[in-house]
Amino acid sequence: MKTFTWACWAARIIAAAIMAQTLYFKFTGAEESVYIFSTVGMEPVGRIAVGILELVASVLLIINATAWLGALLGAGLMAGALGMHATLLGIEVKGDGGYLFCLALIVLICCCWVIFFNRQKINTILSRFRKSRV
Repeated sequence: MKTFTWACWAARIIAAAIMAQTLYFKFTGAEESVYIFSTVGMEPVGRIAVGILELVASVLLIINATAWLGALLGAGLMAGALGMHATLLGIEVKGDGGYLFCLALIVLICCCWVIFFNRQKINTILSRFRKSRV
């Protein structure tokens, strides 16, 4: 069990760190970020909105009680990013050798591990929500 705990913490930190380090580029309007979000038709509102959501996901991932929620948000954001790479952007963007694609894939894998690790907590919360709606 201790190994799972360490692995979950590592996944949380890796995912949060990668998302947090990309915020600078989104919030400052770096050329590559503007290019990406222009290509997918989401510049500038989408770039800022995605940045805010990634910031929220990063913070939620670090807090024990909300790590599962940050992982769900992060996984959703990275699924969207990978979808954009697969359909509109391509794996390589502006000669990055697929670096951004790989970062998104790493974050998605880390978030999925956190979701898996917290699956019982998520099921408990969902069952409470379902009962309250009946």
